[in-house]
Amino acid sequence: MKKAFIILTVVIVFLSIIMCVSTNVYAVKDEDIINQVEQPGTLIKLKESQANTLQEYQNKYGSDSYGLTAYILHLVQIYSIPFCFLGIVISILYRIIIGARHMENLEKGLGMSVAIVTVTVICQVLPLVFAIVVKVGRE
Repeated sequence: MKKAFIILTVVIVFLSIIMCVSTNVYAVKDEDIINQVEQPGTLIKLKESQANTLQEYQNKYGSDSYGLTAYILHLVQIYSIPFCFLGIVISILYRIIIGARHMENLEKGLGMSVAIVTVTVICQVLPLVFAIVVKVGRE
């Protein structure tokens, strides 16, 4: 039963990857390619937009250090979600698949899932707490 579950999960993941790649390949038009070739420096524009968002945070909080901290916490908040999903999948593997044969890994999977969910909740709430502390602390 567990092997069938693993095989089904792998097939669904591969099919979803294939569907995402195929829709993106056919969605590109010739006009888009010409526009991208004519407009060099998209990487420079991306860098400038990130610098602008950092500047916006610094203006919003009124300090370079507070703005940088808020910007970093925002990035941590965004990137913690995929790592949470990856960690939960790994902990489920420890709990269900490896833990079926080795009982010491059964508890390891449970502890890992609790720790990952706790860290993710902290990463999601920390920017809000920082904003509240900075705003209330300055008044």
